[in-house]
Order: sequence, then C-alpha cells, then structure tokens
Amino acid sequence: MSLLNDVSSPRSKTGPGAARLTGAGLLILLGAFALIGPAVIPVDPSAQDFGASLAPIGGDYVLGADHYGRSLLARLAHGARLSFGMAFLTMLAAAIPGVLLGLLAAWKGGWTERGLELVATVVLALPGLMLVLLLLAFSPGNYGPLFLGLALTLWVEFYRVTKATTKTVLGQPHIEAARMLGFGSRYILTHYVWPVITPMIATLSAFAMATAIIAVSTLSAISVGLQPPTPELGSMIVELLPYYSEAPVHVLLPAGLIFLLVLGLQLLAQGERA
Repeated sequence: MSLLNDVSSPRSKTGPGAARLTGAGLLILLGAFALIGPAVIPVDPSAQDFGASLAPIGGDYVLGADHYGRSLLARLAHGARLSFGMAFLTMLAAAIPGVLLGLLAAWKGGWTERGLELVATVVLALPGLMLVLLLLAFSPGNYGPLFLGLALTLWVEFYRVTKATTKTVLGQPHIEAARMLGFGSRYILTHYVWPVITPMIATLSAFAMATAIIAVSTLSAISVGLQPPTPELGSMIVELLPYYSEAPVHVLLPAGLIFLLVLGLQLLAQGERA
C-alpha cells in the first residue's frame, strides 16, 4: 500500500498544470457552443437563401453565409455538436472494451492473454484508415460504419496500455501481500489497479477523441464520410474552398474550429501526462 502511495503522490502534488487548465477551459467553451448553440440559434443549418450567397460577417448573418446562403453560425454550431458527439461516442466504444479486455488479459494470462493479443495484432496489421474505408464501402455517408470503424481501430491502444500497466501493478509485492491477507480481486482492482490506470486511460481518451475528430473531418473532406448537406466541419471546408478568393474567412472558420477542438484535447492530454 505504501509503495503505491509513494508512486502516485507526486502526481497528486503537482496539480492540474497550466496546459491542462487551458485545454479544459477551451473545451468547456467549445462544448457550450456545441451543446447550447444549436438550441439557441433559431436558424435551420440547411435553410438556403441564394440572395445571401457568401454574405460577409455581420449584418443578418453574424458569421456570414456560405455559397448557398446558409448561416455559417448555425452550421458551425451543429458541426461542433456532431464532431463532439461522434468523438465522445467513438472514445467510449473503444475505451470500454479495450480497458475491460486489458484487465481480463492481465488478470487471467495464459491462453486468454495470447488470444486477445492475437486479435489486437490482427487489427493493427490492417491500417486504421483502411479498416474504416472498408466498413464505409458497405454504407457510405452513414454514421454507423464510420463510428464502428473508428472504434475498432482505437480500442487496441486502450487494451495494450491497460494490460501492460495492470500486469506491472499485479506483479508488485504489496499485491501478493494483500492476497495473502485475504483481500479479494474486487478490492485489489478498485484500491490498487484502478487508481494507477485511471490517469493513463484519461490521457488515451483525450487522444482518441482528437483522433476521431480529425478522422471524421478528413473522411468527409474526401467525400467518403458524412455527406452534404450534413453540417460536418470537414465537408464544410471542401464546399467553401472554391470560393476562398472571394470569402477566405468563411473557409477558415470550420478549419479553425477543428483546430481549436483538437488543441483543447491535446492540451488536456498533455496536462494529464505531466
């Protein structure tokens, strides 16, 4: 017990850190925009007004309008909600089985560990983007295959980090002493293993969400992900790119939102690792 406390005490004394606080603050602001924005902006993101095509920032359109006269503020709010939602659900779908299987492999060992390691190796042998594209081929432009493909590529990191860390913790002398004193598996897991792996899982979760946001935007930008008129940030960039010379800021708005979302998650992850 004392050994575990000695190992974990420096983390508890250092505090959250400036990077983590900055990332958390940025994500809170963006999260509020994504969750509350679509509810308080009384504009249909798909409503077209060709008379307002490429309307500048200000006036009737706070952030301007795209080439179809659609409100960029409304589309950015819905796009941020979509990116946040997809990223969060993808992270959960990858983290839950990854962590549980990692704990199972470390606890059981033997054939259980070897079998799970073989599955993880097979998944890693196929490039993540290729796996997503294969699933999207059966139902292009839909949420389901995109979500499933990303989750299948990300769970391996959770599995391997959880398994390696748990095996290290279980191999320490105080775990054997706890077992000899009659403490059960549930007690050892909650009091010794979980406090050690939680910060690592939090860091991986932030990186997984950032990866999912970039992947969804990239796939939509190359027309194999979510399709217009869905207000997705990556597809918005591609739609507005031909009009860059006329309205450069309009193109930069969705790109900047993607950048801020990923930056906030990366800062939060860096703060966790510090």
